[in-house]
Amino acid sequence: MKITFPHMGNTHIGIKCLFDELGVETVIPPKISKKTLEIGTKYAPELICLPLKITLGNYIESIERGADTIVVTGSCGPCRYGYYSEVQKEILKDLGHKVEMIVLDAPQGDIPEFLRRVHKISNTKNPFKIGKSLKNAAKVLKKLNDFEGHVLQLRPHEAVKGDFDQTYKQLIRDLEKSNGAKEMLAYIETAFNRIKNIPQKRKEDVLKVGIVGEIYTVIEDAANVDIGKKLNDMGVEVYKSHSASEWLTENLFYRSVGLTSEKKIEEASDPYMKTLIGGHAKETIGHTVLYAERGFDGVIQVLPFTCMPEIVSMSILPKVQQDHHIPVLSLIIDELTGEAGYLTRIEAYIDLLRNRRENKKDEKMLSRH
Repeated sequence: MKITFPHMGNTHIGIKCLFDELGVETVIPPKISKKTLEIGTKYAPELICLPLKITLGNYIESIERGADTIVVTGSCGPCRYGYYSEVQKEILKDLGHKVEMIVLDAPQGDIPEFLRRVHKISNTKNPFKIGKSLKNAAKVLKKLNDFEGHVLQLRPHEAVKGDFDQTYKQLIRDLEKSNGAKEMLAYIETAFNRIKNIPQKRKEDVLKVGIVGEIYTVIEDAANVDIGKKLNDMGVEVYKSHSASEWLTENLFYRSVGLTSEKKIEEASDPYMKTLIGGHAKETIGHTVLYAERGFDGVIQVLPFTCMPEIVSMSILPKVQQDHHIPVLSLIIDELTGEAGYLTRIEAYIDLLRNRRENKKDEKMLSRH
């Protein structure tokens, strides 16, 4: 059995760690490229959302590298993500690819079936080995996501442009060639020590922008025109509303026993959206409110074209913007998205935020006199 899985940011590092610990061979898809998107777009339904097209391209490229089993997470509710596996399974079958797709839904109902699927991909029924492997993989993913967050917040302050990128890229190369949690955690610790020593020129007036929206387009840089890096290059600190480790903790550990770690986010969104409508619609609203309360300069929503939950959120955000006095920019992305056009919109938005901050300073000075 050779297992593959879709790319979503650097989530593949944590998944690789899990299967390394279990002694299962993996096939990591090639880095998402123009070819990946072209493959997915060619075979996927035309109006389906971008993440399905990209992940389908991931699978086909992995199958070409020898993968025979695909592991994906499941979902429920109105968001079409819950149908991805069935649609993609039929497409791969029509293309003549004989692969097995194993879907891991959150173990809220049929726990025996969930365990059967876990045992199938782990080559063991030893609960202690599975539990320890999952714990180690979750720890690696958490540390890596923490590192990514530090980079997005510190890179605008670097004294020598490119220092953070060099350390970050080297870390990913080291992690992809390493084996198991012990090696991976050592590499991440080394990278943390390196960025502590990177010279910085702290800028007190740096802008802070939150990124909200559909989880895949928030996390996967190939699906959001690498918006975090672009904003950093403009001198903006970036805070992403989603990370893979938080999603894992919420769905595997909290929601599986009927709890949530996102109560504050849900409460912040309740005045605008009380009902769960699928995807991360409530989180988009809730995070926007919380970012405003934390004094952020702006919020950018990124979403795939035709994403129903995020389109609903997008229609509500103008009210949130008005109530909480925070400018919101929505970017809809699909395979036809032109990077240059989006960059122009982002630059104009950042200029607006800077002018807004300067106007606030002037108003304060006038009020003192």
